[in-house]
Amino acid sequence: MNKNIKLAVAGAILATASVANAGIIIPAGDWTLDIGGVVNTYATWSRATGAGTAGYGLLMAGDGSSDLLQRVRQGGAGVATTNRSTANMTTGLLPNYLSVSGTTRQNDLDVSFTISINPGSSTTNAGIQNSGTNGQNQENRQAFLTFGDKSWGSVKVGKDLGIFASDAILNDMTLLGVGSGAGSLAGNTTTLGRIGTGFIYADWKAQIAYTTPNFNGFQATAGITQAFNNQDIYFGLGTDLTTGSRGGASNAYEGKASYSFAANDVTGKVWVSGIAQKLDTGARAARVAGQADNEIAWATDIGANVNFAGFGLTGYYYTGEGIGQTVQFFGGLDRFGNKRDSDGGYVQATYVLPTKTKVGVSWGESRLDQNGALDNTLGADLKDRMWTVGLYHPLTKHLNLVAEYSDVKSELGNLEAKGRSGSLGAILFF
Repeated sequence: MNKNIKLAVAGAILATASVANAGIIIPAGDWTLDIGGVVNTYATWSRATGAGTAGYGLLMAGDGSSDLLQRVRQGGAGVATTNRSTANMTTGLLPNYLSVSGTTRQNDLDVSFTISINPGSSTTNAGIQNSGTNGQNQENRQAFLTFGDKSWGSVKVGKDLGIFASDAILNDMTLLGVGSGAGSLAGNTTTLGRIGTGFIYADWKAQIAYTTPNFNGFQATAGITQAFNNQDIYFGLGTDLTTGSRGGASNAYEGKASYSFAANDVTGKVWVSGIAQKLDTGARAARVAGQADNEIAWATDIGANVNFAGFGLTGYYYTGEGIGQTVQFFGGLDRFGNKRDSDGGYVQATYVLPTKTKVGVSWGESRLDQNGALDNTLGADLKDRMWTVGLYHPLTKHLNLVAEYSDVKSELGNLEAKGRSGSLGAILFF
């Protein structure tokens, strides 16, 4: 990823508490305001074939049926074979962003705030401007404050990108494009990118987190975050699906550590992160006698990114229990309240041509294991994988043209489904 695009992505996502990525700067008394954002839209073409319920990743890959996911949640009634093409105009993996940040120095503290609104740029129903798969065309992803000092670090309080798996999504090349989800998520605020086919979504969470100073490239963050519910939407075939959800029995605990380095023309970053959360399993309808009322779901990951002579290489791997496979904790437990194992990862290679166009190719897979023959009627593990090729051209300092092609394959026992999608559009950072 070239320098201009990398800085633009960092500024648009605002994944850390830093507001140093300058957009439109406005002095305002004791405060300095920074207004920035993202605008993007893509024309997409998708085709889905195979069994419609063979994996959460496929449902988002291009089925085009607005009620298919709901049918799976209600009992897996949508096992019928699908063979469908769709064309849409939609926002990519990044939503549109309008972010306002402010910084000041008071009582020997650096104090800041960030608030953002995140509308989608498409609608799929005539006369209905707030449409989409989940009826959502508007988000509010960030509302947080920070305080600290370079001598001891900073504290973040409020809603922002989660800590675990945040570096996985920030290094995903489809962050500038669409990835999967172009067919079934049109009209929503975002697509999926590589979420669910190489890493678990970090999500946007209320949190209290502490970040250390930067010690010659080393930095660490630890925090408590909002607990999420666990819902059964995987292996939803026949009697496997039970109603309700298992709420978090305590807040989640997340942390990460990273080391950034630069030597001559080589730059890079290595990171690890983790999450743990207690889940309430005692209220399950299918709970067996003597089973504990709580389970500790957890996950950990490791990743690295290296850049040299125009080349960029990224490798990532995660593993966990009870964490799910695409959205955190979704499908993490079976109908008896037992944790399912999951793991996955992705590899990615990019090269910046003399024209400054970045060419990229990536492959990733996410796996969710079943717990024996009683877990699901197929007695099979779920595997969702995707490979993507993309072209990302900086037309100006802030404007990028994007073309991508993604191929998703989902397997659940003898069920197999495929989703293919292409996209062409533009993304502007300011």
